[in-house]
Amino acid sequence: MQARKKYVLLGLCACCWLVLFYWGGGVQLRLLRLLTRQRGEVVRPWPNWTDRAFLPRYAHLDELQTDPGMAESPRQRRQAWSAIYKDSRCRMETCFDFSRCRRRGREGFRVYIYPSEKNERVSESYRKILTSIGESRYYTADPREACLFVLGIDTLDRDQLSGQFVPNVDERIRGYPLWNDGRNHLIFNLYSGTWPNYTEDLGFNIGQAILAKASLNTEHFRAGFDVSIPLFSKDHPQKGGEHGWLVRSTIPPRRKYLLMFKGKRYLTGIGSDTRNALHHIHNGKDIVSLTTCRHGKDWEKHKDARCDHDNLEYERFDYQELLHNSTFCLVPRGRRLGSFRFLESLQAACIPVLLSNGWELPFSDVIQWNQAVIEGDERLLLQVPSTVRAVGDERVLALRQRTQMLWEAYFSSVDKIVLTTLEIIKDRVFSHISRNRYMWNSLPGGLLVLPEYSTHLAHFPFYYLGLGVSPGQEFTAVIHAVSPLVSQSQPIMKLLQVVSKSKYCSQIIILWNSEKPPPSRSKWPPMPVPLTVTDGRRKTTSRFLPHVAIETEAVLSLDEDTVLLTSEVNFAFLVWRSFPERIVGYPPRSHFWDPLKRAWGYTSKWTNNYSIVLTGAAFYHRYYHYLFSHYLPQSLRTLVDRTSNCEDILMNFLVSAVTHLPPVKVAQRKQYKELPSPQGTKSVPWANPEHFNQRQECVNTFANWFGYMPLVHSQFRLDPVLFKDQVSVLRKKYKDLERA
Repeated sequence: MQARKKYVLLGLCACCWLVLFYWGGGVQLRLLRLLTRQRGEVVRPWPNWTDRAFLPRYAHLDELQTDPGMAESPRQRRQAWSAIYKDSRCRMETCFDFSRCRRRGREGFRVYIYPSEKNERVSESYRKILTSIGESRYYTADPREACLFVLGIDTLDRDQLSGQFVPNVDERIRGYPLWNDGRNHLIFNLYSGTWPNYTEDLGFNIGQAILAKASLNTEHFRAGFDVSIPLFSKDHPQKGGEHGWLVRSTIPPRRKYLLMFKGKRYLTGIGSDTRNALHHIHNGKDIVSLTTCRHGKDWEKHKDARCDHDNLEYERFDYQELLHNSTFCLVPRGRRLGSFRFLESLQAACIPVLLSNGWELPFSDVIQWNQAVIEGDERLLLQVPSTVRAVGDERVLALRQRTQMLWEAYFSSVDKIVLTTLEIIKDRVFSHISRNRYMWNSLPGGLLVLPEYSTHLAHFPFYYLGLGVSPGQEFTAVIHAVSPLVSQSQPIMKLLQVVSKSKYCSQIIILWNSEKPPPSRSKWPPMPVPLTVTDGRRKTTSRFLPHVAIETEAVLSLDEDTVLLTSEVNFAFLVWRSFPERIVGYPPRSHFWDPLKRAWGYTSKWTNNYSIVLTGAAFYHRYYHYLFSHYLPQSLRTLVDRTSNCEDILMNFLVSAVTHLPPVKVAQRKQYKELPSPQGTKSVPWANPEHFNQRQECVNTFANWFGYMPLVHSQFRLDPVLFKDQVSVLRKKYKDLERA
């Protein structure tokens, strides 16, 4: 009975509490809402402190940075943007004609450039972009073959106050019969809008064209369709570019200055609030944040009380010295979201600290920028020093190393910027055969990883270590034969016996490049491994074709007159398994810079310094066959075939460009001698006096195409344990290597 009374009492208390809330708090809340509606006010709910994104609901970045008289509502911004980009909802599935690209598989990805009109004004930067496309493997002069179209009209600078501005673009592109409202067109742009708002307006309707643009805003970026590119100067190199400034595994990872910035300060207009506040974090010791208002024609008319002091402090520090000696570099927005400081910081291995809210970072579709930059907030500038101080040394070193990887792979030249843009679009078109993020964000970078070869990481030599796997335990020998078979005592016969006895040999392929037809199988000696004779079509480059018959990861490339022992082959193969991304072999050569001729030289002298290992006796990964045939331009391969020379040098250039590492030389019993050719056989190439001169010219031609010298010198040689040691030969594994 007493328990029932307790429950009744509790029920009455609850009812009373509900009545009090309804007639007390509930009525008051309803009255408050009614009054505010009558006054035309909007009641904002109290922010949810667990929601990290609550700040933008109360103060949008543009509201903070725009003068009150120039403020725009979000609706006005959206309406202005939709007027500029009428196809703002474009996606590859809705605004791109895939059928133009898939007529010949991935070979169907071709890019056509509209011819420029007579007396057409083209800026230096846009000329470099067109040159990069025209010299790429994707260019076609036939618009009927094209998957993608690029305008010959310079669209980089759409600031109407600029001398590079090209008028009447709308009328001109509408006259193109292939324009089709911009479908399958790619438009490059670095500068849009003009004073004072610097909007995204290009001054013409891009229709359904893909926009490759610098300083893209995340609100306007059409993900999976547009491509955000970096802002680069007219002096940015066409090819190659300078290397990054970080020495490998730099210790300690921190530099003299913790954080630095040196640049313009805008007194009025968009972007001025951000840069005007930078002086607050300057301490002149480990944080150097310098600005100057001495720029523009009328700077003195608008200068404020800080200008003179800032200008004096600005002159005290050298910008290049700060770049070389700073751990972090501030990259604040300018008039537009992007800045030249971004690429400068990447090259200098100065970790970029971004202060540009809403900036869609370059190639954000594929690059994981959180591994290379610190993204700050313009509204929280004063927190930046404490944020960068809290970054540990290991993280600092990792960030700096990633800046170098990204700089070398995608940003050091206009060529790389343009090709990265094209490869991103190509991956979208052929999404079933495309690179994954690991390929884009790991060495050697996406441009050197061709998904047509494979989309499986373990099929490439660069990823073995990261995946924790080892290369295969067998190799395929590819012997380049140029002499007709006239005797059973020819060097190739002995070479076949030596190689086939290796316990690691899986198969032997003879690439027949002689003028006479290959002999029948009965003419070749019996062997314990399969032997295949393939027609080389009398082309020197055919030795590096991606032959389907090669089933192993490792390839042993041999000239027909190579003299080796089975133990030498076995040792070199085991060394290659430890360096699968490099060329591992015997005969070395070297290059050098001739200051008198101002050209590269080539030498065959046997020294302790080498940069080339000849592919007449060398191991490498079979992927380099595919890269040689599909990455290098046809012009270089034609040069090799025309001269029947330099294919080994070109392969070394390619592998060193991919790895940034030298080849590996291994111990050899005999010197690699240039023996006279047997009577009745084709004369050896080095018998031609022009042979050496051709190789000198090849080195310079190849360096010119790469835009720099990729070959790396080394003094490293790998010998077997106890090699040449004064101990009994019976204790040594590779006994034959020391016998004369």
